[in-house]
Amino acid sequence: LSAPGLLVLLLFPMGPTAQNSKACALRCPPNSSCVNGTACSCTPGFISVSGEIFTDPLESCYDINECGPPSPVYCGISADCQNLEGGYYCTCSPGYEPVSGATIFRNQSENTCRDVDECQHRPRVCKGRSVCINTEGNYTCQCPPGLEFTPEDQRHCTYVNECTSGRNPCHSSAHCLNSVGSFECCCHTGWKPIQWPKQHRLRQSLTPSFLSPDVDECSSRQHQCHNSTVCVNTVGSYRCHCRQGWEPKPGLWYKQMNTICKEISFPTWTAPSGIKSQALSHFLNRIQDLGRNFSSASVLNTVRDLVQEMGDLLETPGDLKTLPFSEQHFVVTNLLFGLENVLRGVSKALPKGSFTFSSSAGIELSLEVQAPSYRNITLIQKQTKMMLTWDTVHDSGDSGLAVVGLLSHPGIDKFLAEAPLVLDAEELTTLHETHRGLLQETSHILLSDVISAFITNKDTENLRSPVTFVFQHSVTPGPREKVHCVYWEHGQNGSGHWDTRGCWVTSTRDNSTTCQCSHLSIFAVLMAHYDCREEDPALTVITYVGLSLSLLCLLLAALTFLLCKAIQNTSTSLHLQLSLCLFLAHLLFLTAIDRTESKVLCAIIAGALHYLYLASFTWMLLVGLHLFLSARNLTVVNYSGINRFMKKAMFPVGYGVPAVIVAISAASRPHLYGTST
Repeated sequence: LSAPGLLVLLLFPMGPTAQNSKACALRCPPNSSCVNGTACSCTPGFISVSGEIFTDPLESCYDINECGPPSPVYCGISADCQNLEGGYYCTCSPGYEPVSGATIFRNQSENTCRDVDECQHRPRVCKGRSVCINTEGNYTCQCPPGLEFTPEDQRHCTYVNECTSGRNPCHSSAHCLNSVGSFECCCHTGWKPIQWPKQHRLRQSLTPSFLSPDVDECSSRQHQCHNSTVCVNTVGSYRCHCRQGWEPKPGLWYKQMNTICKEISFPTWTAPSGIKSQALSHFLNRIQDLGRNFSSASVLNTVRDLVQEMGDLLETPGDLKTLPFSEQHFVVTNLLFGLENVLRGVSKALPKGSFTFSSSAGIELSLEVQAPSYRNITLIQKQTKMMLTWDTVHDSGDSGLAVVGLLSHPGIDKFLAEAPLVLDAEELTTLHETHRGLLQETSHILLSDVISAFITNKDTENLRSPVTFVFQHSVTPGPREKVHCVYWEHGQNGSGHWDTRGCWVTSTRDNSTTCQCSHLSIFAVLMAHYDCREEDPALTVITYVGLSLSLLCLLLAALTFLLCKAIQNTSTSLHLQLSLCLFLAHLLFLTAIDRTESKVLCAIIAGALHYLYLASFTWMLLVGLHLFLSARNLTVVNYSGINRFMKKAMFPVGYGVPAVIVAISAASRPHLYGTST
């Protein structure tokens, strides 16, 4: 605490507690009370950083979020906790109502929430012929057979013309007849059904004939599939599928009659340019050896060796640890995305099923290879769980099987030191609105393992539905620490940084955090520590009043040195330049120190302040030097020589030296001018 700030706090006490100095010798902040006349204690529902009782006059009492971590209030089943300033209350979740009639309650023992039967309370909630079906906490509307929802209203059912809706329910040898809620298939003239089900209505004028069954072109060898494919019969036709471990040649489509396949090849792994490391070179040489020996029959051994090689590199990084941080980030980007690309390619040769691979260094790979469906899938590892729906990966690419992979890198965090964190603009705005004081991120650490999530399809920028991740961690976030769900963005230069766009935190507890992301990439959970300080109004008043008085005095001094010709000499010229520099520096500080909306404008203001204050110090140096030389050389000859020297040198030195210093600083560290927020 600075001396002026403490003086103002002592001379101008604020608040009812501070005004009654006889009752309490200490000024207690809002939401607190005085204890024994010498200390303060936060009222129930609030807490301070120092503890229950504190004596620091600048301490503040913060609201306790009883509904959040580390010990959230449990309101019981089908109920939600709502935080208040200094308290909380419980309410029934949407779709539930209290039996007791009390809309709010305090704990689980008072919970009487039960499901609301919307179908009974609102009989007309489902329109038309739709049927209301009550569910736990909600309801659904269903259409009877032969009816479907209208596009304009998903609760209103209308009749469906099965014959004209594009579904083509009848065979090509029959024509369709629509009826209310159903349809009938009638054979064309000259045809008759093989069997006589109820839905087939024959006309008396049909000539005796029969409908030939489907011909199996695959069994009868009437197909034209290439020898690199397998024939699969369909109703009225056939398709040519690639064999396991094969993929269509470029330019050809999968499951067509003219499909020609080739064996899956090992993807190319390009080494990062400009990185000199024996450990990295040895690792990439081993990857190239695996690629030369790769075949679809040995895909399991290849995947196992890839995981082991990555684990060996992270366990014994060698000279990688001696690289600068920027080059380490470059190497990490290449390793993470390179391994993901190779695993995505070779996993197409895997058979259908679930696979798990691990290395001695703790790297763990989970793979799920299935035919496209619409069920949910969950991959579980020691510290991470991933949940997504198969419709997210329904585009199975060229292999015919959809592959989902989850790869954990528990030892790669050693290469991510000082990796920058870029917050999404919306999240940054929310963070500043929540903390209206001075907010600055001081540090961030990795809470979880770094994971890589991938699927067969490479286009995962905008998924149909978000993917859910559950990360386990041993560190519990504090009151000034914020948990972020982040992904690794490789950037244009390949160095990489942490980013939060497209990812958000859905819930966080003492030892786990749940995230959702609209894309797939390299993910982790970061904990950022923020220094949040409230602005002291007393110090602000002192700053503005003091600088305003200083501006007035400097202006009067400059006018005196400039207009009073009787006192003008070398000494007054030096003092005039000093007054002008200080006047401009103080004026710019008062009017533009808070202009942080534009980063470019903020950097220009910071550079101008740097130059003006450096110039002020330089002119102070010249004033002192002139005074020293004048006192040392009192003879007229020497004094005249000093005046001539000072007149020639004062302007180049007074304004040139600061300009050189600022130019060097701006050229070497331009990002240090301004503020990151």
